[in-house]
Amino acid sequence: MKRIWITFLWILCLGTVLNCSSIALVNPQLNREWMLVSFKNYPKEELIRKQAKIDLTAPSEHGKIKGGAFMGCNKMFFTAAFKKDGTVKFSDIGSTLMACRDMKLEHDFARNFETMQYFKLEGHFLILNDNRGNTMKYIASDWD
Repeated sequence: MKRIWITFLWILCLGTVLNCSSIALVNPQLNREWMLVSFKNYPKEELIRKQAKIDLTAPSEHGKIKGGAFMGCNKMFFTAAFKKDGTVKFSDIGSTLMACRDMKLEHDFARNFETMQYFKLEGHFLILNDNRGNTMKYIASDWD
């Protein structure tokens, strides 16, 4: 009986330690549509004209959000995992394959989006950063 009890406690402790590093953030403030307002050297007016945005309104499942993005041509999709420690992981990134005249913003976004590793919520802004100093700044689309 003592051996079963020790085994049970060991498994419980191991499970707790393994889950501590991957605690997902459940924050209703994240579950919004976010308009891109600052990215690389793109003027804000161009980002607005192209309706550049990410959509995080889907319900969180197992700590992950199935999101979407639009940068003026193709619809993009991804999975996002926001953690309590301020880190974020984007995975399963894909898009439709339409050809449009000016796809530079879309290509730059696709190349940089999955490298974003950190996030910060500041009022109505969502800011994504990577280790190389690249930043994407969004404003909540429901903010007036």
